[in-house]
Amino acid sequence: MSARRPVAVVTGAARGIGAAIAMQLAQEGFDVAVSDLAEGNAAEVVAKLRALGARAQCFAFDLADVASHAAVVEGITAWGGAIDCLVNNAGVGSPARGDLLDVSPAAFDFVTGVNLRGTFFFTQAIARCMAAIQSPAPRTIVTISSVSVEMASIERGEYCMSKSPLAMLTRLFAVRLAPLGISVFDVRPGVIRTSMTEGVASKYEKRFAEGLVPMNRWGLPEDVARAVGALASGRLAFATGSVLHVDGALSVPRL
Repeated sequence: MSARRPVAVVTGAARGIGAAIAMQLAQEGFDVAVSDLAEGNAAEVVAKLRALGARAQCFAFDLADVASHAAVVEGITAWGGAIDCLVNNAGVGSPARGDLLDVSPAAFDFVTGVNLRGTFFFTQAIARCMAAIQSPAPRTIVTISSVSVEMASIERGEYCMSKSPLAMLTRLFAVRLAPLGISVFDVRPGVIRTSMTEGVASKYEKRFAEGLVPMNRWGLPEDVARAVGALASGRLAFATGSVLHVDGALSVPRL
């Protein structure tokens, strides 16, 4: 009988950072539950994961729909068994960049409903599942937050407001789950080249030339994926509650 492969759940895995994370975890021996809004969007990622020898399945749902979380988690465990790793990657940007004084309640509720409320309650649902099973295998929860946890970007205030509380989410779950041997981490990407940043690429290119990022390049989805792979391995388990910046030193205070 072959050894059981650990199971990872990656939200927002149909493209960009989430897809890169799913691929990295498959290469490191995980089977992957690919979560995204629509199953069709994730079909290509699922096919690539299977080509790497991983079991992979899409579980389509809206992270903002908290009432759906229990059924989704039940479906994942019925398919893959115990969950060993959750990567909270799904998120949305501000509907429109603009003046902080013009942010509407609708925009605020939409962004925080996915990035904060949805992430908190989905983490809670997965954590309950993990807590119900004793396991000697490494178990991790990794939340992909943002340098916007600390760095103010006034043209997308609702986005920053949705990401900043994720720092506390990591601390809270790290303390709650530490006695169970479950490690919890916060990964903070900087300026990453994805479809979310495509519309402002020229702006960032200009800022790079002005020294915005000391490493002087775009971050890539694979940069974030490699960081998540290291955390999911369990080799850094005792560092639970820690933050890992993947930003080319963007967030380092400078004179």
